[in-house]
Amino acid sequence: MAEPATAPPATEAERTRLAKRAAVASLVGTAVEWYDYFIFGTASALVFGELFFPNEADPIIGTLSAFAVFGVGFFARPVGGIVFGHFGDKFGRKAALVTTLMLMGVSTFLIGLLPTTDDIGIWAPVLLVLLRLIQGFGVGGEWGGASLVAVEYAPPGKRGAYGSFPQIGNAVGLVMSTSIFAIVSALPDDALLSWGWRVPFLLSAVLIAVGLFIRFKLTETPTFQAAQEKLEAQAATDKAKEKMPIAELFTRFKRPLLLAMGMRLGEAVFGYIILTIGLTFATNYTDIPRTDVLIAGTVAAALAIYTYYFFGRLSDRIGRRAVFVLGSVVAVVVSFPFFWILDADAVVLMYVIYAVGYAIGVGALYGVEPAFFSELFGTKVRYTGLSLAAQVPSILIGLWPLASTALLAATDGDPWPIALITAVCAVIGLVCALLAPETNKADMTRIGEEHEEAR
Repeated sequence: MAEPATAPPATEAERTRLAKRAAVASLVGTAVEWYDYFIFGTASALVFGELFFPNEADPIIGTLSAFAVFGVGFFARPVGGIVFGHFGDKFGRKAALVTTLMLMGVSTFLIGLLPTTDDIGIWAPVLLVLLRLIQGFGVGGEWGGASLVAVEYAPPGKRGAYGSFPQIGNAVGLVMSTSIFAIVSALPDDALLSWGWRVPFLLSAVLIAVGLFIRFKLTETPTFQAAQEKLEAQAATDKAKEKMPIAELFTRFKRPLLLAMGMRLGEAVFGYIILTIGLTFATNYTDIPRTDVLIAGTVAAALAIYTYYFFGRLSDRIGRRAVFVLGSVVAVVVSFPFFWILDADAVVLMYVIYAVGYAIGVGALYGVEPAFFSELFGTKVRYTGLSLAAQVPSILIGLWPLASTALLAATDGDPWPIALITAVCAVIGLVCALLAPETNKADMTRIGEEHEEAR
């Protein structure tokens, strides 16, 4: 008979083994989920406009429509964050994580089977929007749960290092997605538009099977188990006054939530100019081959696999705020030169700016977020807090590729407004980090208890 999910690790060696298993499960599952998400963004920039929103007069209009669908998924993410955050905080992290992976996998595979507008008319974009909403709903609960599994299992003094594993999974997913699209984008246009674009979506079935196998082997985290035991003890003495996680979050953790949202906004807006907006700009307004841009993104993401861990581990030593501030400064400095280099058709410098911007700038910001954000919230609201901190700003972030493409169309390819908005958002993240408390020495089981004791 399998060991009960609530059984605590018997020894320190067992705890370390489970912590490593949790970190790997977070990495693999997140890699699969973000592979699914990134191939949609890449396909939106390259092929979805022509396949689902054809506009012979001006192809950029089709790209705008495709990015509008890309943005639709972000509206579903906060809903997914609330739903899966509630169940993750009330009943445990594992079931929520398995469900999010299944939702993402099924919707992504079905996108690869969709007929195009030439085949079924208006139903093609309608079905694309529906599947995109399911994708967004699933990913809304993914990141918070994956981060918690890694951070709550981490040994003392290593939460930053272990918390970087789901972020590494993000980079692995990006490497996989951009690599496969770099390969299929080298096909002749007829082959790419007829069957080549489907390959990355259909391959997700294999990745999902691997991710589910690993996640089914997870157990609940010791921190969550301890919180449940305390709750049961309170109930036995008639002292429990448990609120819904989201109500508790807004009552006692409003300031940390707002600060985390501001930090997330700065990180994501900067990250997306590299992930999707740079590709759109280069494809439509420069002479740089799209394959070179995809390879540059792949190389930058591959470097981030190492820098996420480096910055997560560094935050265990010097603090979360210092690392996040470093990343924010890099984001502000890089925002304008990034577009200047693309506009100059400087291929070699493009590789350099992609590597610096993503591996160092996004690396420092994104690498520290799981530990930093987790340490801002109490255990009973942590899943909900992390999910909302990441996903509520996603409503604006999801519209960012659409808005930036519209700005490019309105200014005849002038990237100056996009660079300015990116720099401003990075400054917002910087200010929020400076206002947040330093948390790398916090006791995860005691966060928020001073409020309870005061009451």
